[in-house]
Amino acid sequence: MPTRTDHRPHTVSLHTVPLRHVLGGLRAGGPLGLMERTGRQSQGALTRLDLGAFRPFLVTHPDHLRHVLRDHAENYRRGTAMWKAMGRLTGLGIAGEGPRWRASRELWCKGLAGGAHAVADGTADSVAGAVAELERRVAAGATVDALTEMTRIVLRVVNPAFFGSRIPQGQCDRLAAAVAVAFDSLLWRMALPFVPLAVPMPGDRAFTRATRTVNDILLPLVRRARAARHRGPDLMSVLLDGVDADGRALGDAQVAQDIVALFVAGSESSALTLTWAWVALAAHPGVAAEVRREADAVLGGGPPRREHARQLVLTRRVLAEVCRLYAMAWAVPRTAAAADVVGGVTVPAGATLVLSPYLTHRLPAFWERPLRFDPDRFTEERVRGRHPLAYLPFGDGPHQCVGQSFFFRQAALVVATMMSRFHVAVPTRAEPRAAVALRPRGRVGLTLIPRG
Repeated sequence: MPTRTDHRPHTVSLHTVPLRHVLGGLRAGGPLGLMERTGRQSQGALTRLDLGAFRPFLVTHPDHLRHVLRDHAENYRRGTAMWKAMGRLTGLGIAGEGPRWRASRELWCKGLAGGAHAVADGTADSVAGAVAELERRVAAGATVDALTEMTRIVLRVVNPAFFGSRIPQGQCDRLAAAVAVAFDSLLWRMALPFVPLAVPMPGDRAFTRATRTVNDILLPLVRRARAARHRGPDLMSVLLDGVDADGRALGDAQVAQDIVALFVAGSESSALTLTWAWVALAAHPGVAAEVRREADAVLGGGPPRREHARQLVLTRRVLAEVCRLYAMAWAVPRTAAAADVVGGVTVPAGATLVLSPYLTHRLPAFWERPLRFDPDRFTEERVRGRHPLAYLPFGDGPHQCVGQSFFFRQAALVVATMMSRFHVAVPTRAEPRAAVALRPRGRVGLTLIPRG
């Protein structure tokens, strides 16, 4: 079993992928196929992709990631065109840099900590209600769309936790759909970040329409909530009462944009990860049987409660392993503000670095048989023995996702409650495709048979 002490700092090495190989890889397998092929060839070496005038560095080795995300994080900024494109939807608060980002992040951390018990209780109740509604609505043995149903369940958790249930559920569903379209349309901006925003690209029109829908829903909601002056433990209330880096109340637009940025992690990424969890469990019936036994033992045939989330130890390990194999943020760009040396390789000022947790999670030097699904990788002993940057589905450093605990709490309760109510099968094979998040290629069906 690889351990942290098995590995010395990565030696000086630069792997280069010529333009013809980049183009050939894109034609053969798209962006994700190119990344997988490059990862197998480079095995953690810092890699330069030749795209003509644009030559980004691909960063996957944990030592290099520690350099970029922790030791010299101030030098590696969200300065690429993709972040600027996303900024039209998410703003420059929690999704930005500098004092404004820091103020927004502190507010979100305060909200998640301050209302933790109320949000946790609400999460359990929301999961119970959503799964019960699914059971009433779906005929026994019916096959439903996994991502659609996981999104519905997750949104019934997110609505009270984020919005204090101020938004009708139908509008919340519409908001999630628009956010999903907006982020899915950014793939070309992500793949070709050197193209100026003024130059039209595929997806731009869909992004603009979806952003308009998001603003049409959120801005009136924020204004009504501010005027009502009613506050609760929800995260929107925290933002409405919060101040920016200059001590001024957050404007309506920034509140709306910060909500969108966290809404992606709290809804779309969670629903996608849960979808991949069903794919993995269907492919490993032995693990699924153990998860079902744990659900029966912990829930005892009753509804989920707040304290159950921590008792679902195996279920949380399963989710951690799903996050390893299907890292939502499969490629994350950064820009070097000043020249630097990473792993002995000179990185010039202005260079784009693409960090890929998806590839890091597949490095054989840190993960024994990395393509194998094995939740036992996340026992306490094995986690302690692993390089701290070998696993980063939620990022790392100052910009690490603040919603990690929220995700594992809600996702564990969803899986356990579903397992306690249904026999779940996935009748077709699912393959990932690259968008801004890692999405299934085509529909993933869930066949649901009530356990009775």
